[in-house]
Amino acid sequence: MLAPASAPARVAPAPPLSAPAAAVFESSTQTPLFGRAAGQRRLIASTTKVMTALVAVASAPLDRICTAPPYAAGPLEVVIHLRPGERMRLRDLLRATLLPSANDAAATVAVCVGGSRAAFVARMNARARQFGLGHTHFATPVGLDEPGNYSTADDLARLAIAARRDAFLRQTMDLPRALLRSGDHVRVVVNRNALVREVPWANGVKTGHTNAAGYILAASGTRHGVTFVATVLGDPSEAASDADALALLKWAFASFRVVAPVRRGAVYARPAVKLSPGQHVDVVAARSVRAAVARDARVRLVVDVPKVLAGPIPARAIVGGVTVRANGRAVARVPLVTRTAVRKVGLLAQLGRRLDGPGSLIAIVALLGGAVAMLVRARGARRRQRRRADMETA
Repeated sequence: MLAPASAPARVAPAPPLSAPAAAVFESSTQTPLFGRAAGQRRLIASTTKVMTALVAVASAPLDRICTAPPYAAGPLEVVIHLRPGERMRLRDLLRATLLPSANDAAATVAVCVGGSRAAFVARMNARARQFGLGHTHFATPVGLDEPGNYSTADDLARLAIAARRDAFLRQTMDLPRALLRSGDHVRVVVNRNALVREVPWANGVKTGHTNAAGYILAASGTRHGVTFVATVLGDPSEAASDADALALLKWAFASFRVVAPVRRGAVYARPAVKLSPGQHVDVVAARSVRAAVARDARVRLVVDVPKVLAGPIPARAIVGGVTVRANGRAVARVPLVTRTAVRKVGLLAQLGRRLDGPGSLIAIVALLGGAVAMLVRARGARRRQRRRADMETA
């Protein structure tokens, strides 16, 4: 496992924020790079729908036809005006859930996939436990303020990273708008995430707002194959949440990079095999490493493997390790294993190899002398055993 990254001294301070709680993660390694009250439980409004969408895509086919239940929307709720009994494909309901954040679409998803709202919420909480979101709990698939519906900046970032692993959700949350063809009539929905609409490299994830929760944004951006996720909770306005999230993403791209210094199966040492002149065994990395490090960090590898290995050693046996260090700080350690088995060298093989080397006559004499001594000791032991047996019989 990678050690959680703490910003090295040469990383510029994070930008000033309006949000009382925020976090930044590198996506591929799930490395936390910044946090402000990041473990504080807070209301999360419609960012709840990220988990609603995740549970749905894991539980049902996207082409499932869902029937809309009655939904009594409040005067300020966002809806797509589903008629009770209207039939719509799950993929379109999820687009309506994630882009304009339609509450009637999310409620329909819950009943269609879970059978009931309560059963679906139970699945949401089970999935939160699977993801290790220890400070997150759901009471609604929609995200309206209810007791027991909360998360943290850290957990919300991890949830956003999990959602981005699903191809359909990743593509959907990056759409500025979408056309919903199923249902009683064609609908056009617009993504409420202004960063996706206005910033070319921004590609997700979800907005949220209630009067009690404030403005919330889980935002993601990708440049040159590297993705960062920023979450801001409790901002005073939509403009403030957009500005905070964008500033954090820009800071992350300016301050950090992702390196892949260790590759699974690559050779990092070739120790000699004891008593086998000229023979070596390849020692390879057991897994690959990606690490988020400061942009100007000096990354180096420290390999720790004996110079000589004595058999027998099976293939894939751990014989050492390689440590990844960034600016002197260890960020990962990977076991190094033998690519092939190392056999034990027997007495005859040792004799054969020593015949080819200098001093072979001395080696032969030594080996034969050792063998003779072993035979003499064994014969003497057998004689002593026979004497004791004869004395006991007498």
